[in-house]
Amino acid sequence: MPSNQNPLGALPFRFRRERVLIVGCGDVGLRVADQLPARVHLLALTSSSDRVAALRARRIVPLRGDLDQPATLRRLAGLATRVLHLAPPPPGDNMPDWRRDPRTLTLMRVLRLRGLPQALVYGSTSGVYGDCKGESARETRAVNPHTPRAQRRVDAESHVRFFGRSSGVRVHTLRIPGIYAPDREGGTPRGRLIKGTPVLAQLDDVYTNHIHADDLARACVAALWRGKPQRITNASDDTQLKMGDYFDLAADLYQLPRPPRVARDTAQEELPLMLLSFMSESRRLDNTRLKQELRVRLRYPTVADGLPNVLSK
Repeated sequence: MPSNQNPLGALPFRFRRERVLIVGCGDVGLRVADQLPARVHLLALTSSSDRVAALRARRIVPLRGDLDQPATLRRLAGLATRVLHLAPPPPGDNMPDWRRDPRTLTLMRVLRLRGLPQALVYGSTSGVYGDCKGESARETRAVNPHTPRAQRRVDAESHVRFFGRSSGVRVHTLRIPGIYAPDREGGTPRGRLIKGTPVLAQLDDVYTNHIHADDLARACVAALWRGKPQRITNASDDTQLKMGDYFDLAADLYQLPRPPRVARDTAQEELPLMLLSFMSESRRLDNTRLKQELRVRLRYPTVADGLPNVLSK
């Protein structure tokens, strides 16, 4: 394509390479980096000098900056052809408005300064749907966040959506449920099972959703290249299990005792608020778009496929 039609066509070869910027390069971001071909130039934003060497060892160019300090981010403008935004909102403490995500707003403003990327993928949460009473949740369902964390994600989604519509950048949002993997810190239910943490009684139990970290990384890559503009996709596997049944399955696989079952009113006295918040929402994510539009073939279609992998590690 002639250089006057392709914005990369007139640049030296090293600048014509795809340049993927990962913002929030934790466990999933590193898995994404491992799945991208060597011809892709990888960059990652980090606020920690301790991570610089580790990122370089994974062929990732570290860029020092902090989403909470906008002045440190100006060098990000114009660097990347594609951006993967996996950074969570701030916790909400000591913020003027705990419903907002200033980090995403800051990033969108910086990316506007020059050289817009071709595509941006944002990793949100399925918590934005709130409690669906066990019903199927498709991407067209109205958001109904019940927790401060989910409200901040709704705010972040709005910033990303406005950025895409006003700039022409192809923006795609992935709504992500619980992430698990044998080689992910806290990525299996084993710890909770060993502690004997209770789960809800069958009549009070809620549907929960999951995605293996490797499948999520593959979904991120697919969205970066194949995601439809201004589109939302549920990045979930095919599992249709209530939370208690999920822990029973894991206990049987690990040959550990099944967790005790408690009524909801008892759970409110015994369990921490964070855990209770997950037990107060029930939904079954529809992943049709993930498989049909992004064409992601799940390596671990259900937790029954992914959890046994823990025993082989």
